[in-house]
This record gives sequence, structure tokens and C-alpha cells, in this order.
Amino acid sequence: MKFKLAMCTLAALGSVYSAPAMDRWTALSMLETGNNDSVIGSCGEISRYQIRSELWPGGNPLDPKTALVIAKKVMHDRLNRFEQTHKRSATDFEFYVLWNAPAKVNHPTPCVVKRAQRFVNLVQRDESRLEVTASSGKTANPS
Repeated sequence: MKFKLAMCTLAALGSVYSAPAMDRWTALSMLETGNNDSVIGSCGEISRYQIRSELWPGGNPLDPKTALVIAKKVMHDRLNRFEQTHKRSATDFEFYVLWNAPAKVNHPTPCVVKRAQRFVNLVQRDESRLEVTASSGKTANPS
């Protein structure tokens, strides 16, 4: 009975308090594959980040650490080009578009826009909630 009460309490807290925000790489992996390392995309993309096979330099795509290193290498050049062109860092929205459709960063398709917004929501979900509650004087953090 105590266990059941504790689970109901945790469920109620979960509905009141949102889950913590994610870093970009965690959110990307979650959105692309749900952190499933063995997913192969329709165009042959591999790893939890769904990296196109022609961009994969080697190593085990089933290893999350290897996949992260390679994903960061892929994005390094894209982010640098963006910063040189726009004279600023990419927003979370632009980060996802650069990952998914780098040639369309200035004019993403509606499908990419929808996925980019989902990505932004994963990365920033607690930040906006904390801003709203800070202005009301109430705390959103249960601790």
C-alpha cells in the first residue's frame, strides 16, 4: 500500500513539474532515435544520431561514445560556417536545422521546422517554465 501511495505521489508530481531540460546532444539523440543505437534510417543513417553513412569515418555506430564524438565532428564545421556567415552562434532551432538540413538553414521545410521546434522544446522546456514562475514569484522546482 505504501508503494502504491508513493507511486501515485510521484505521478502527481510528474504532472506538475516538467522534466529537466536536456543538452543539445541528448535531445538530438532522443529526437532522432529515442536513444536507440541500432536504428538505421531510410537513407542508411546510422547511430543514435542518424549520421549519413558517407559522413561516418569508421568505428562502431552502436557505441554511444563513438557516435557522440563523430556527431560533434560533423557539427563542428557546420557550426563554424554558420558563425562566420551570421556573426553569431546558432540558436537551438538553427542547431537542429543545421543537423538535419544544413543547406536549408535559412529556409527550412515545414517538416524540418516542426522537428526543430520539438528539439527546441526538449532543450529548453524547463528554462521557459522557470522564467514564467520567476515573474509570478512562485518556484517551479520541487526541491
